[in-house]
Amino acid sequence: MSSLATLRVLRARTACTPGRSFHSTPLRREHFLKANVETFTKAISNKDKVVLVDFYADWCNPCKMLSPILESVTSDPNVKSGSGLPLDLVTIDTDNEIELAQQYNIRSLPTVLAFKDGQPAHRFVGALPEAQVRAWLRAV
Repeated sequence: MSSLATLRVLRARTACTPGRSFHSTPLRREHFLKANVETFTKAISNKDKVVLVDFYADWCNPCKMLSPILESVTSDPNVKSGSGLPLDLVTIDTDNEIELAQQYNIRSLPTVLAFKDGQPAHRFVGALPEAQVRAWLRAV
């Protein structure tokens, strides 16, 4: 059998049958904790996800209350943004990334920005309870 004939047989054997169904796994959610500028820039450029960016400081008590809520919500595979996209989380320590905080006009902590297609789309300031964070995400 010639190599061309062998390739045709192999292709025919591995071809998809009409009844075969396909599925895909959901996009994996990622948490980039204490991100630097490079990690932040790479994370927000993802067009298949909404990226929540939590601007915080270690000394900020409301930040300490909000962080576990954001980590929990973004880890839940059933929670999506209002646009149906999965969520990633980036945390930025404003004491270490001062220029980044200034660039996004962060005046109070915690401040959470939602990025879509690399651009800030929504924000909230202050420690919200989980129910309000989930409601906010439905608007994103």
